[in-house]
Amino acid sequence: MPSSALTLEITRTGDAALVLCHGKLVYGATDVLSSQVRPLIPLCRRIVLDLTDMTVMDSIGLGALVRLYAAARAAGCELQLIHLRQRIRELLALTNLLSVFSVVGEQGIKL
Repeated sequence: MPSSALTLEITRTGDAALVLCHGKLVYGATDVLSSQVRPLIPLCRRIVLDLTDMTVMDSIGLGALVRLYAAARAAGCELQLIHLRQRIRELLALTNLLSVFSVVGEQGIKL
């Protein structure tokens, strides 16, 4: 079980948050995402997950993203993804989740 597979840098601006994700969102590391991002949901109208430095995501990591998305949506918070690596984009497409998540380009992200 990886101990530090995922690290996050969170920047809050008003009712928005930018979360820079570094490392691997895999089995054993999903608690980091949940424990640090879930508390932002009631405080933010928009949370942007920047996946530039996310190198690997497995099915457990994908499930963690889906749970965060569902919690955010239920609370009226928009969860967006930016800077998807090709492999992560392919995983989302393969599981028909690419159209579920709000995937935005590099332009237009202003917190």
